[in-house]
Amino acid sequence: QVQLVEFGGGPVQAGEFLRLACAAKGNISGSAMSWIRQAPGKERELIGLISSDGHTNYADSVKGRFTISRDNAENTIYLQIDRLKPEDTAVYYCAFYGATGTVWGQGTQVTVSS
Repeated sequence: QVQLVEFGGGPVQAGEFLRLACAAKGNISGSAMSWIRQAPGKERELIGLISSDGHTNYADSVKGRFTISRDNAENTIYLQIDRLKPEDTAVYYCAFYGATGTVWGQGTQVTVSS
């Protein structure tokens, strides 16, 4: 059973960048992964997907500032957010799509102040 832990969140200033990591316990190398966020009072929003071989797709709302990558040797995926905005304030989650279902991490809070 894969387990996921996100880290790298915290309070940041608008305009800065942040790199979040999602470390997996278990082998994720053959599976697609995604990053999702949930802002206060809003529904969860898919940020993007990364395939097992590194191809990415992003939601239109985040194209240009968000970059997903992965290191299969380290069982880790990353989310870099450039030019942070206050509206990026949210809990950021990673998800693993396995044969038996989707596994979520516990999330990491990102708070962007202006």
